[in-house]
Amino acid sequence: MTHKLNLMLHCGTDAVDREVVLESPTPPPTGYRGGFHTHYPLPHGHVLERVERHLAHAGMTIVEEAHGLTHDGARYFGMLQVANGQQSDDYGMVVGIRNSHDKRFPASLVMGSGVFVCDNLAFSGEVKLSRKHTRHIIRDLSQLISRAVSRLVDVRQRQDVRIAAYKEHDVSDREAHDTIIRALDCKVVPSSKIEQVVAEWRKPSHPEFNPRTAWSLFNSFTEILKGNAQYALRRTQALHGLLDTVCGIAV
Repeated sequence: MTHKLNLMLHCGTDAVDREVVLESPTPPPTGYRGGFHTHYPLPHGHVLERVERHLAHAGMTIVEEAHGLTHDGARYFGMLQVANGQQSDDYGMVVGIRNSHDKRFPASLVMGSGVFVCDNLAFSGEVKLSRKHTRHIIRDLSQLISRAVSRLVDVRQRQDVRIAAYKEHDVSDREAHDTIIRALDCKVVPSSKIEQVVAEWRKPSHPEFNPRTAWSLFNSFTEILKGNAQYALRRTQALHGLLDTVCGIAV
């Protein structure tokens, strides 16, 4: 039986069904130079469908999904929980998708994990589709996504190694407190949330994190960071870098 996460998108977007994403309008190309337009917006649904197709080709099955659009429809953020026959009992893999029509960010994919007991999300690495929104972008999209998904498979394997190392690394209160302060320097958390992270470490909201390990400390942070997927995207990548150093691992 595959566990499912309660994927939620609190990132300034309206939660929408997959069909709404597929039907969302795409603005016309803008800018003009050398006889061609300079910016070709990608349809959000076009990106989503091709990501789904290439995930399936890579042996990943989508078991849960969530999608969000900004009020003007210019920006899309989606999350897909995927299983590939190597599902853990306590966390699942999540693929995040971003696309914009307003040049705010390029189409991109990010691989992360979500903890079943608390739905904490932690994104581990971003793979941007390295192709500007210029002429022939639609033609080139499938090949770009294929390459990106291939890299996501590697990211998933590294994430499994990382989490296993976190679970095996014991952490004293002194080391935890030192790491929490270092997290402030690394911009993992703002100063306003330090007290909450400390409280979560000392008295976890979930008994699964009572063991004094780096995995429990990690979830002390993600418990406080959850509630905004895009916020978690930036913060948890920095958190991984910090705890990788604490645990002495190179992922």
